[in-house]
Amino acid sequence: MTRTWLLPSHLVEAARTGGRGPGEGRPRRTVRDWVVDTTIFLLAAFVGLLAAETSATYSSEAVALTDQIVGGLACCALWLRRRWPAGLAITLSVVSVVAPTAGGAVLGALFSVAVRRPFKEVAGIGLLAMAASTVQVFVRPDPSTRTPLAIGIGIVLILLVTAWGMLVRSRRQLVEALRDRALRAEAEAELRVEQAQRQAREAIAREMHDVLAHRLTLLSVHAGALEFRPDAPPAQVARAAGVIRDSAHEALQDLREIIGVLRAPDEDGGAANRPQPTLLTLDALVDEVREAGMKVALDSTVAAPDAVPAATGRTVYRIVQEALTNARKHAPGAEVTLTLRGRRGEGLTLDISNPAPTGPVPPVPGSGQGLIGLTERATLAGGRLTHGPAPDGGFSVHAWLPWPA
Repeated sequence: MTRTWLLPSHLVEAARTGGRGPGEGRPRRTVRDWVVDTTIFLLAAFVGLLAAETSATYSSEAVALTDQIVGGLACCALWLRRRWPAGLAITLSVVSVVAPTAGGAVLGALFSVAVRRPFKEVAGIGLLAMAASTVQVFVRPDPSTRTPLAIGIGIVLILLVTAWGMLVRSRRQLVEALRDRALRAEAEAELRVEQAQRQAREAIAREMHDVLAHRLTLLSVHAGALEFRPDAPPAQVARAAGVIRDSAHEALQDLREIIGVLRAPDEDGGAANRPQPTLLTLDALVDEVREAGMKVALDSTVAAPDAVPAATGRTVYRIVQEALTNARKHAPGAEVTLTLRGRRGEGLTLDISNPAPTGPVPPVPGSGQGLIGLTERATLAGGRLTHGPAPDGGFSVHAWLPWPA
């Protein structure tokens, strides 16, 4: 949890509104703001007391009392510096010409202007304050200090306070820029995740379309044969009816999986004829990556891979394919272990793991999007998928997919 009491009020307000501008009314002071305001008030009062003590040594009692009252009011006015920084600095600069006790309050007001206003406005008010400080040396001279020295001290203090305030302003602008950049990066990351999920849904929808097109075409062929051969032998009619029943059942099963999945427009007319991978082609995938020089250990106890539903086998194939690709990119040279377990009624359990890479691996742009798509694919298939770093520094993927009895 962020400790908002350590932050300035404007940063807390920006975090609350999400950087969309100021909210209703002025932001309330945080604990940090109260500490800063109190410190500036005390410093201004301390400077005012020193000036009042000096003024009392060479001024009349009435003038000294007036200086003390004006200096106290000037210090109290510093509590308004957040609301009217420029106006307060101009007013106190003019007052300091005849009241040296307001000098500390002038410095506090100049600091606020330098923190909250652009450079042109700060430069103008700073020149006014230096002019007022110079005039004060002649209107209310201090017999114990030479005139050039008094003028130099006033100008140096004003320049130091103004430079300090501008430094604080630049640091705040840097923090705000970094916060805005972090917000934009977070929004872009969320957008990339949404795009990856949508693309995964569209890819799954296209594959399901291919499967449904094949099964519905088969169903149509057998139904047409029954229509044009009403006098066919009973055995042929029963066999065709069984094919129609099985095809319709499998098509309904696949149709349930694509409910709610948005399908993108067709990309090419030959997509329906493209062969789809299944669990039977998993060995061919492993042999292919082995021929490419990758070390893969496959341990499968599925006795009848041809009995696994096509959609489930295709999901297992895609998960293994993406996991091997990730291992090749992020842990080149490491041996990948594939473990596949399961049977009817219990589902399929897939574990893929690889140890940590032996050497430094350069970062890969866009990493993680494929795993997001695999998680979405497993969820749509009625299963689940988890992934993450292993205790030994490697990476592991665990998936479970249903296999109905």
